[in-house]
Amino acid sequence: MKTMKTTIGRGSLRRSLFFCVGFITLTLVAVACTKEKSEEENTLNLVISSNVKGLDPIDVSDVYSSRVTSQIFEGLLSYHYLKRPLEIIPQLAASMPTVSADGLVHTFKLKKGVKFQDDPCFPEGKGREITSNDFVYSWRRLADPRNRSEGFWVFDGHIKGLNEWRTAVGEGKADYSTPIEGLQTPDSETLIIKLTHPYFQLHYVLAMVVTAVVPKEAVEKYDKEILNHPVGTGPFRLESWVRNNKIVLVKNPSWTGQTYPTEGEPDDRAQGLLEDAGKPLPFADKVVMTELVEDQPRWLNFLKGNFDYAGIPKDNFDQAISGGALSEELKQKGMRLHVAQYPDLTYVAFNMEDPVLGKNKTLRKALSMATNTQISIEKFYNNRAIPAHSPVPPGIDGYDKDFVNPYQKYDLVKAKELMKEAGFPEGKGLPEFTFETTNSATARQVAEYFKQEMAALGVQIRIGVNTWPEFTTKVKEKRAQIWGIAWNADYPDSQNFYQLLYGKNVSPGPNGSNYVNKEFDELYEKALRLPMGQERTAIYKKMRAIVVEEAPWIFGVHRLGYVPSFHWLKNFKPHPIINDDVKYYRVDTKEKAKLKAKL
Repeated sequence: MKTMKTTIGRGSLRRSLFFCVGFITLTLVAVACTKEKSEEENTLNLVISSNVKGLDPIDVSDVYSSRVTSQIFEGLLSYHYLKRPLEIIPQLAASMPTVSADGLVHTFKLKKGVKFQDDPCFPEGKGREITSNDFVYSWRRLADPRNRSEGFWVFDGHIKGLNEWRTAVGEGKADYSTPIEGLQTPDSETLIIKLTHPYFQLHYVLAMVVTAVVPKEAVEKYDKEILNHPVGTGPFRLESWVRNNKIVLVKNPSWTGQTYPTEGEPDDRAQGLLEDAGKPLPFADKVVMTELVEDQPRWLNFLKGNFDYAGIPKDNFDQAISGGALSEELKQKGMRLHVAQYPDLTYVAFNMEDPVLGKNKTLRKALSMATNTQISIEKFYNNRAIPAHSPVPPGIDGYDKDFVNPYQKYDLVKAKELMKEAGFPEGKGLPEFTFETTNSATARQVAEYFKQEMAALGVQIRIGVNTWPEFTTKVKEKRAQIWGIAWNADYPDSQNFYQLLYGKNVSPGPNGSNYVNKEFDELYEKALRLPMGQERTAIYKKMRAIVVEEAPWIFGVHRLGYVPSFHWLKNFKPHPIINDDVKYYRVDTKEKAKLKAKL
């Protein structure tokens, strides 16, 4: 949501976010409980590698919040858990929608019997059945300018009358009873979406938690506290949340239910991923998620068997991986390794509204050429990444492995020449810049290295350390000057990355760098009306050329994920875009007791 995902210092998405640059994580990593628990207790112990901002879908813009919120809320569509490439499937929709020949009208029928979880916001505390009007209400909240949602970009300009309604609400000329032409509900089970033009990403965004359904009763009862009191239709509900510490989810007894997939990829059966085919979900009674920023506590607890799975910190990579495979030591502990190319991008962003950075592209190019990406890959990623030369990562339509960005090549001599050309020889005349980062050890190390690289040009950098919520707030409010960030794909389409530079998506939207270029925007809007294919790819190449020349970012890397898990965790097939996967996880309590006894 994708959605800002993590800092270069991510975890992200997110989704992703998303982001400790020093290691690859799927955001949720199993963690130990602080009190003794029976080995037979059916609990998943997970950890979130940054602090969660809130649990209101319209405010979800990072992988940390998205992964938690996706266990509580549901939308019309989702992804098949096992199939690759990813396949969109119905979630709260009874089936995939019927679509008009021109692609402008999408008609959904809702699944019958779906109820919101029981909550005091409803009469007698009993959750009611969802209706098509609930989706319209939820999407009005997303569009309402007073809510300042970072996720409105998913609908911006696409649904007939929605932008006009948004403007009218901002001017006090409309309210939630004002009709919107593009959102029609002929009955409680039918939702019709009318588009202004073909929107080939519509079904993808309807699988994002930002478009999930929320009851009006909960918003009216909890008001601004709705971010701490989520009321959804999903398999889990919030039991407790100690901010910056621990989130506890428990099985939602009123969930209408779903069964484990009966098909997947050819080798899924051999991998044991179809042993639970057809069985009811979720398998866990409780999910404990601990918000833990630092790498080493996560890793050390994992080695003790207190985690179900974990990302590998950069400082422990050589201990964990030998010859590209899991070390014998970890195999003996009962672990397996999952390796995947992540559809993500890390980059350093410049605030283009900054009076110095935003007005001098030659300066930005100089800073880019003074950045040694290959050293960063060795230093912070254990060679688990490849250099990025454009916004689009491997595995996404439009990725060009042969393209070379001339300003991504480390060349300190050329960088110093560009500094002179920019009017700041050896950095003379430049103010001190602030590089914003998050409060993990790796994030700080990355920031310090960037400071060191910039010093070689005579550019002075001050490091601002923030919690993840503080960091995202600074970006959202345009108060950040330079920062490291990562973006994990919200959906498998290159548009999801180019929209990070679209002028209408400036902060508080996903274009945190506030980059605006008329030609780029026109090409982006033209590409929106085209399906994947050669014509659209040709347009993206023109957009790429503009971005390279303007240099609003210093491109970083595309990461490779190494995630070990214990054999007791069944049905573990991670993918950064699939956020609602916790319901599929199963803990084999007998195997867990056996393995932990040997640790």
